[in-house]
Amino acid sequence: MTDVIGKVKKTVIGNPRDLKDSSTFRQISLIVFLAWVGLGSDALSSSCYGPEEIYKTLGVHVNLSIIVGLITMVTIFIISTSYSQIIKLFPHGGGGYLVASRLISPNVGMISGCALLIDYVLTISISVSSGADAIFSFLPIQYHDYKIAFALSILVVLTIMNLRGVKESVTALTPIFVIFIISHIFLIGYAFTTHASMIQNVAVQTGTEFGSTVHKLGIYGTIFLIMKAYSMGAGTYTGIEAVSNGIPNLREPRVKTAIRTMRLLAISLSAAVLGLIISYFLFGVHIQPGKTMNAVLINTAIASWNPIVGQTFLYVTLISEATLLFVAAQTGFLDGPRVMANMAHDSWLPRRFSLLSDRLVSQNGILIMGVAAYFVIWFSKASVAFLVVLYSINVFITFSLSQYGMVKHWITERKTDKNWLGKLLINGTGFILTTFILFTVIVIKFDEGGWITILITGALVGMAVYIKSHYNKIGKEIGRIQKIMNSKMPETIAELHQNMARNSADRTIEINDMTAVILVNGYTGVGLYSLFKILSKFKDVYKNFVFIQVGIVDADSFHTESVVDTITQNIVEDLSKYVYLIKKLGYNAEYRYSIGTDVSEEVIKIVPEITEKYPNTTFIGGQLVFSGTYRISRMLHNYTIFSIQRRLYKLGLTTIIIPISLRKALQVNNYK
Repeated sequence: MTDVIGKVKKTVIGNPRDLKDSSTFRQISLIVFLAWVGLGSDALSSSCYGPEEIYKTLGVHVNLSIIVGLITMVTIFIISTSYSQIIKLFPHGGGGYLVASRLISPNVGMISGCALLIDYVLTISISVSSGADAIFSFLPIQYHDYKIAFALSILVVLTIMNLRGVKESVTALTPIFVIFIISHIFLIGYAFTTHASMIQNVAVQTGTEFGSTVHKLGIYGTIFLIMKAYSMGAGTYTGIEAVSNGIPNLREPRVKTAIRTMRLLAISLSAAVLGLIISYFLFGVHIQPGKTMNAVLINTAIASWNPIVGQTFLYVTLISEATLLFVAAQTGFLDGPRVMANMAHDSWLPRRFSLLSDRLVSQNGILIMGVAAYFVIWFSKASVAFLVVLYSINVFITFSLSQYGMVKHWITERKTDKNWLGKLLINGTGFILTTFILFTVIVIKFDEGGWITILITGALVGMAVYIKSHYNKIGKEIGRIQKIMNSKMPETIAELHQNMARNSADRTIEINDMTAVILVNGYTGVGLYSLFKILSKFKDVYKNFVFIQVGIVDADSFHTESVVDTITQNIVEDLSKYVYLIKKLGYNAEYRYSIGTDVSEEVIKIVPEITEKYPNTTFIGGQLVFSGTYRISRMLHNYTIFSIQRRLYKLGLTTIIIPISLRKALQVNNYK
């Protein structure tokens, strides 16, 4: 059965990647163009609904949309420019979580990270749901009952593609992105070309409309209407942060690649938003029930075309929009697991979320994002109208906190950075804009469902606080064990050496003697406690000792090609200490190690070499015993030794698991 599962996994996900191959990281990293596709699709796809939200809010005063479009374009460049500064300051990844954690405080960073995780789930959900709406808009109404099933199927496909690896999923979706770009450049260009004589009147008509609106609503009412429309188009800015957060997925030199990607994203997004708004105005497009604004625009534009050519262009353009929305879900799959890994590394989330699969992707994070989006789509019945209410709030929590952190940073660095004032003005303007949008959206959309987002984010924050406190408690207890072990080590070694010297005088050690194969995870107090327990409980039973350690390449460490060499050096240093200690007691000792992404699999790879040399082996590993609910401790701790025990059992090998109660381990007398 295991072999069958393994074959299915390889077929669906692909063969494992070789960590020792120096080209591995380069193969799965993204060049500028692919980064634009994978990380910029979320922002660019917002042009499918951002301008429409602006139009809906303005009602009969659609001429003011030009003003809103210009303000939106300026905002895009302000936010993207401020995030370019974040990229330079955080060259290994400067998403909202890291920026807020390091520039404000870890607790504020945690809030930003939780908000960002919810936003990425909603990014996946709304992108897939919007794409399904676009596809089903071409079908008769009786087929719309299958829309939810279709959306969930697309979600499953995207999840599998991401489990295969970043580059494959982005590359496969690249043609869709290219078609979208070409078709929309042509559409906007066609609108400007065919209405060239009207373009010069756009400013005049906008000014006239502004004066008319001021006359009807007053200056404050007009400004409020413009700012409300500006705020309701807030979805346009979502996804801009993805580039700074996705730096670890980019090709070296990462900073230059990220800045070029950000620049390309800002230009394309602002051109698409403003270009579509002006095109609506030039063609006199208005809202029509059951159709998107872009669908109405295209139908109006092709009215005089050859029917076959016109319909072909309509279907190609709208289908490219739908599929681009599917591409936009990549932002959630690329950056959501990255945020999880960073938070897990800092103990705000279960540490297993920092682990990589053998395809070198954050498998746990991808699955969580996929499953969460599955339930959101199912619960909302793939309703874009409902999801849009939830969508914009969380990303602007992260935006505001990131900009505030940068403002605080430039004020702090004003004595060392002579250009601090200009940078402060950019981030300060970004902070004011993003904070304004955040509070406006919360106020307007709170009763419409915005409270749900705030409630879920609050629950995630509460869970993160609990997890952090648990890990802190365990960490303090392990630290106390380390301190006690260091103080008792000379006395304990002397006693063990004296007892074992008496029992094994003139005894020659041979490879057929009993061998203890001890699994360790660094030279720690817990590891030493386990070793001394073995020596005291099984006095003079084991004459040979083999120490095994597996170095894990996780999402946090997998940044450079030299990561394997660094981990190897640390492991050899730790294992050499154990070997030195055992040899000092008069026994034979050596070590084995491996580097990978799964401890159990790497241990099993080492086993044949050890059992061939030492036929009488017993595998021994320690497992911390945690107080509290078992299910919670299973979620927060990996219990890897039990997985190894099951695999060794199938090979007919004996495994001893030493339970390590932190409470008992802290009692000095228990070390003897």
